Amino acid sequence: MRRVVYDVTGGPDVLRLDDGPEPEPGPGEVRVRVHRSGVNPTDWKSRRGSGDSKPVNPPQTPNQDGSGVVEAVGTGVDQGRVGQRVWIWEAAYGRPYGTAAELTVLPERQAVPLPDDASFDLGAALGVPFVTAHRCLTVAEEGPHHLGPGALTGKTILVTGGAGAVGNAAIQLGRWSDATVITTVSSPEKAQLAAAAGADHIIDYKQQDVVDEVHKIAPHGVHTIVDVSAAQNAAHDVQVLAPNGAVAIYADGAGDEVTLPIRPLMMRNARWQFVLLYTVRMAAKEQALEDLTLALRHGAIRVGDQAGIPLHHFSLEQTAQAHAAVQDGVTGKVLIDVR
Repeated sequence: MRRVVYDVTGGPDVLRLDDGPEPEPGPGEVRVRVHRSGVNPTDWKSRRGSGDSKPVNPPQTPNQDGSGVVEAVGTGVDQGRVGQRVWIWEAAYGRPYGTAAELTVLPERQAVPLPDDASFDLGAALGVPFVTAHRCLTVAEEGPHHLGPGALTGKTILVTGGAGAVGNAAIQLGRWSDATVITTVSSPEKAQLAAAAGADHIIDYKQQDVVDEVHKIAPHGVHTIVDVSAAQNAAHDVQVLAPNGAVAIYADGAGDEVTLPIRPLMMRNARWQFVLLYTVRMAAKEQALEDLTLALRHGAIRVGDQAGIPLHHFSLEQTAQAHAAVQDGVTGKVLIDVR
């Protein structure tokens, strides 16, 4: 089978196309013929490693997310899953079989049924962005612990970086759950994307005062903040967070240290929650899978220009270019057309 691998850490140039044996599913596993592979920042960060060139043994196939069709199952897995359309999450975490390959094997719970009317593009865009966004929207002490119609009624959320993949997912899930969604962006073009995703209020932080604008919309503060750049936004977050509110931090885009004032946050019993998909407790991931399955059935989540998340397609041979595009900060979702 054709696959992309790297056997040393480094830049996109360490990725190479290779012919390898077809992997066999072990007990509790499925083998999926991949149609689309999704590329996320976590994929190039894993490939780069610490920045030094270090050997990777066995060679690693990159990319956590994908979509395709179950082709074979291991012992203990229902044979009825063969032929099932699925979306894939966490394929490469602690395993050599990522989705930048014609075939991948993984535990069956990491191959989630994909409705017939949901595209493989959508399936490959779900994993990292949507499961992360789900966790970010469910970390507040007062809940909710699941998402869906009515779950966030009466709540206002603030999504920083609404044109990014996780930001887009948080907007879509927030609107589906009946929240009032505020988002920040850095340009009129990104404002259009956030509007397409469904944001109720859009603030251009380069042209407007974020704190003043948020207070106009939510005088008593926002329930949850989904923050891509906490080091940059912390001072604003403190000023706009409601009592018993939560700030969910899922990236370090503007630096890796945050300074917080203790007394104002104590007075509000505020919660600062750091989110990394791979170490989130399994119960929270399972709730995300359940809620996302419902959202897919209802047609509540989308990808593409009309959903504020432009798609960029690459061939399997262009996996290095796909990684470079994500590493360079392309706006939208990068997909590899494996099949």
